[in-house]
Amino acid sequence: MEEAPLSDFPALMLDEEAGKVRASIRRLTESDLPAGDVTVRVEHSTLNYKDGLILNGLGRLVRTYPHVPGIDFAGTVERSDSAEYKPGDKVILTGWRVGETHWGGFSGKARVKADWLVPLPAGLTTRRAMAIGTAGFTAMLAVMALEEHGLAPSGDGEVLVTGAAGGLGSVAVALLSRLGYRVCASTGRASQHDYLRSLGAATIIDRAEIGSPPAKPLLSERWAGVVDSVGGATLANCVASLRMRSAVASCGNAGGVEFACTVLPFLLRGASILGIDSVMCPKPRRLDAWARLTELLPAEMLDSMTTEAGLADLPELGARILKGEIRGRLVVAPNR
Repeated sequence: MEEAPLSDFPALMLDEEAGKVRASIRRLTESDLPAGDVTVRVEHSTLNYKDGLILNGLGRLVRTYPHVPGIDFAGTVERSDSAEYKPGDKVILTGWRVGETHWGGFSGKARVKADWLVPLPAGLTTRRAMAIGTAGFTAMLAVMALEEHGLAPSGDGEVLVTGAAGGLGSVAVALLSRLGYRVCASTGRASQHDYLRSLGAATIIDRAEIGSPPAKPLLSERWAGVVDSVGGATLANCVASLRMRSAVASCGNAGGVEFACTVLPFLLRGASILGIDSVMCPKPRRLDAWARLTELLPAEMLDSMTTEAGLADLPELGARILKGEIRGRLVVAPNR
């Protein structure tokens, strides 16, 4: 498929009819876009779990239709009313409720506030930036939070990553391994074991082992730290199994928001839950996270965890990501 002309571009548009969300690909012009300081020609976006919810009308993340989903993107500035960016600059956007309350990246172009953007780091292409995307950016924030809490590669014990074969989990496994931690990856798919080992997982456990509420208020000390993108019973189980004064970096609630845990891990072991918010993250921390991601993740590793799709593929893939059937990172090329 040829790239769309500058004046006309494709977008995946969602409409709501009788309470049911329907997706269609439409041709838009810049006059259709919402207000903002900077217009970006989107080169790549990603499909995330939250996008899967939005595409299927779940979670009430979108309340106003028509709507263009896609919670992140990378591309080239075409027009700018901001002194910070000029036409031709390469930029990244993650967070700020783009793809939820503001039209997002499943479109040939996007218009956003300049403050929401960060420059594309030197050495990254837009495709590889979106191979990292919101999921990888969140994984980096989680690792940074655990380090600030005291986690260090020289410490004893394993660091657990839940939902390890997914987008956030894949990047978390790779990051922690590259930083010298002994990583235990949790997944419910035996077919992904070789993939997770290729990213650096030292051991792998079945998600069923940690997928139920803890049988006792305190379980045997096991984890030096946890990156959890599942939540629910898994989060409670991880907290009950933390080593003394360790922490869980909690990044998602795919398993639910219920938390069946007592106060004992917090009182007797000094356990902590570190909530990770990648949406309203301050710009200095965004820049720090992207710099570390660029340094730590080699191009060949990013490519190995990435597949690419076009806009027409997204309704089907949105359903599959909710079922846990997508491995690694799925990059979207809206102008493909």
